[in-house]
Amino acid sequence: MTPDEPLTGHPFTDQTWPVDVAGHGVDVPIVAIKPDFAIALMMIIDLGVRFGAHAGRMLAETLAPLEPEIVVGAATLGIPVAIEVSRALGLDDYVVLQKSPKLHLADALVQPIRSITSQGEQRLLLDRRSVPLLAGRRTVVVDDVVASGGSLKGSLALARQAGANVVGLGVVLTEAHDWRATLGADAALVRGLAHIPQFEPGDGGWRPIPATL
Repeated sequence: MTPDEPLTGHPFTDQTWPVDVAGHGVDVPIVAIKPDFAIALMMIIDLGVRFGAHAGRMLAETLAPLEPEIVVGAATLGIPVAIEVSRALGLDDYVVLQKSPKLHLADALVQPIRSITSQGEQRLLLDRRSVPLLAGRRTVVVDDVVASGGSLKGSLALARQAGANVVGLGVVLTEAHDWRATLGADAALVRGLAHIPQFEPGDGGWRPIPATL
């Protein structure tokens, strides 16, 4: 197997990476993506109600000065973030960008995306009935993690396609730095609660890849 080939077998390792998410510590499992490359995989839906509420509240605090009127989150892991951030901001409505082509999304606005944790190209779908919630409104787009930046860039593009005035991008974790190049000037909009590295083999296990900015 070459380094560029996908890993076969179970990708989880016996290592974790500790991260402090705005005062709430979690140990994130390190997951091998390829034989020479691994990530710390945070599944926010597996971390409990208290963690979700905490992350949403703290992320809302960082986004509140932007005076958002609506929150956008992409399925699947961005949905709980969007709900908790909306709740903490005192907002009722939020918009979900779907990935499954459900019947009511036959004429949806569509944006193709690629993600570091998913194989192949996916599509984000925005129900046209949600366009009035976004058009001309101060909007923040949220997600659990930004790594390659592909998913967040697609969410941002789709919100703007609907006429949203995107004033901020909020994530629980930023991962490594590839997302900066992907987002370009929009990287300045990102607000995160904590940062995690990516990993390479070393010393009988996985070690953080040195940052290169």
